[in-house]
Amino acid sequence: MGEIGTDDRGLAAAAGAGAGAGKEEEGLGVNDDEETSPIEQVRLTVPSTDDPSLPVWTFRMWSIGLLSCALMSFLNQFFSYRTEPLIVTQITVQVAALPVGHFMARVLPRTRYRVSVPAFVPVPAFLRGWDWSLNPGPFNMKEHVLISIFANAGFAFGGGSAYAVGIVNIIRAFYHRRISFFTGWLLVITTQVLGYGWAGLMRKYVVEPAHMWWPGTLVQVSLFRALHEKEEFPKGSRQISRSKFFLVALACSFAWYAVPGYLFPVLSSVSWVCWVFSKSVTAQQLGSGMQGLGIGAFTLDWSTVSSFLFSPLITPFFAIVNVFFGYAFFVYLILPTAYWGFNLYNAKTFPIFSADLFASNGMTYNISSIVDDQFEINWVAYNKVGKVNLSIFFALSYGLSFAAIAATITHVGFFYGKEIYQRFRASRKEKPDIHTRLMKKYDDIPGWWFYSLMVLSITVSLLLCTVLKSEMPGLNVITEYVMGLIMPGHPIAVVCFKVYGYMSMAQAIAFLSDFKLGHYMKIPPKSMFLVQFVGTIVAGTVNIGVAWWLLGSIENICNEDPSSGSPWTCPNDHVFFDSSVIWGLVGPLHIFGRLGNYGALNWFFLIGAAGPVVVYALHRVFPSQRWIPLINLPVLLGATANMPPASTVNYNAWLLVGTIFNFFMFRYRKRWWTRYNYILSAALDAGVAFMGVVLYFSLTMEKKRIHWWGTAGEHCPLASCPTAKGVDLGDGICPVF
Repeated sequence: MGEIGTDDRGLAAAAGAGAGAGKEEEGLGVNDDEETSPIEQVRLTVPSTDDPSLPVWTFRMWSIGLLSCALMSFLNQFFSYRTEPLIVTQITVQVAALPVGHFMARVLPRTRYRVSVPAFVPVPAFLRGWDWSLNPGPFNMKEHVLISIFANAGFAFGGGSAYAVGIVNIIRAFYHRRISFFTGWLLVITTQVLGYGWAGLMRKYVVEPAHMWWPGTLVQVSLFRALHEKEEFPKGSRQISRSKFFLVALACSFAWYAVPGYLFPVLSSVSWVCWVFSKSVTAQQLGSGMQGLGIGAFTLDWSTVSSFLFSPLITPFFAIVNVFFGYAFFVYLILPTAYWGFNLYNAKTFPIFSADLFASNGMTYNISSIVDDQFEINWVAYNKVGKVNLSIFFALSYGLSFAAIAATITHVGFFYGKEIYQRFRASRKEKPDIHTRLMKKYDDIPGWWFYSLMVLSITVSLLLCTVLKSEMPGLNVITEYVMGLIMPGHPIAVVCFKVYGYMSMAQAIAFLSDFKLGHYMKIPPKSMFLVQFVGTIVAGTVNIGVAWWLLGSIENICNEDPSSGSPWTCPNDHVFFDSSVIWGLVGPLHIFGRLGNYGALNWFFLIGAAGPVVVYALHRVFPSQRWIPLINLPVLLGATANMPPASTVNYNAWLLVGTIFNFFMFRYRKRWWTRYNYILSAALDAGVAFMGVVLYFSLTMEKKRIHWWGTAGEHCPLASCPTAKGVDLGDGICPVF
């Protein structure tokens, strides 16, 4: 789904309407309108002042930043293997780091030390006579920003953990082949670092120009300002500080997660319809929140709410509405019609809602039987077993992905093409605004820093895929499609191409976003670069280390049946593995081409491309109808991009909670929302994360499990049954119609 932002208006209000009103700054007189940003949202949110004397490379920044990065990487990788993955975002660290920073500023010694370097020692000039202290003064906003950026490297843009770890996971857990730790580490680091070069190329065009403003970054600026403002309460007020609220909410979240996380896992998906209709396949297909349409299903587990779509508390309501319409259209109209109405692609032979791959008789496809000793497809065995089949849910999900990709191109071209062109021209000709001029005080990053990293990363990547081909033979969906046509039969080569193609782009966007945040907050560019680079190395190393540890210590990890109640089902890696089979092992020609069953899905590319053209034409014919340009087909078609691995209970809970907080609370309890909404989101994430780790080390790792009705899954065993006549899975559970 891409990056989900937050609502700028509420936090801008929290930061004060006079955010751009500061007019006194060191070395610059700002007494006229030319000394502000030409973008109103930036003027209202970003301070046009700077204090270059504030320390940024402090012991506090490095210690909290390194700890936050490592901890965030550990938690996100750890939880990625669980049935309901928890993604700990940058906002959690942004909130939690503040009281820690203030505490260190109070307790650390203020003694100053001076380092004298002899003249004959070749060191940079700034290190000669270097003064430093463990505690250079009050904890300041620039330190806080760098800590947040440090931790964001542990978030691994777009999925919580490094995308390339998925390759290691499917090699070891699904294909049951060997790969060395060093090869896996190189793969992770090179994919994460490759984006630096692209970011260096684009930084001049999207970071420095005033017209290239990032709404999501303004949210971060607003939150930083809100957190660092002095809190003043009216006399007799019963309000508590943000720090106390965070600690109370964290404690509650921590304590409660022991219930759905260990004692009563059924609360993760309460599908009461299945309990009432315990012998009806159709009822369970409708009611199951994990393997069905989720009608009536709900959850009391925060990890289920925020597993795949990030926290709904930080998502603006207009985005929630778009997701709702796209989700409802697909799940409650298209999917039932295709399954029960038309039996499209023999849909009733397979489960209605599944990301698995099937043989034509409805049985799960035996992938290992068609993989030879060279880690390539055995076409003789494949022709014997037969074509790969998908559930109607999985097939239509790919169709919507095709449509969303094409719709994005035409929608941007027709609705925003002219604006993008004008802004690009303006960015090349415009005079530097106040923020760009303030940043001129700091040394810029030499271009060769970026380019050398890009060249080194590409070189190592090529060596990795050629010299080490014994272990590594060989825009998410679109990169898979292209490489699958070029190299069919080579699953790891295709997923490697996918990861390198997707992650270099995603990481470049993440780095540029952080650079824009540093630009607005007046962080020295070299400090930004170093923090990002070190954070990327630390995060990638922790990711692969946690993966290696769990893959080697948890028996049958990633291969447990979701109905078993095991938390280690690896939903993201299941989809990644299936993708490697579809696009790599078998290849798109035998799935979506003339040799496959799903060639008609390619028409979704044309449908997606034509949709925005029709909307734009209607907008031009009926310009007075303001609702027409609000139809955003890329968002609507891409609303279910996280399905699979996300299920209906994830979406239902996310939509409900998001509506409560970002519509009702935002509209009717604005002051509470402004002060506590993001704090609550961070506390809920952190509480679940910490309790999840405690449960693993104290109980799961020691194989101390309890067995009763509340730990045996969601109790919808019939939801995954086929309903076509004569299909017999022989499992003793599914009836034969």
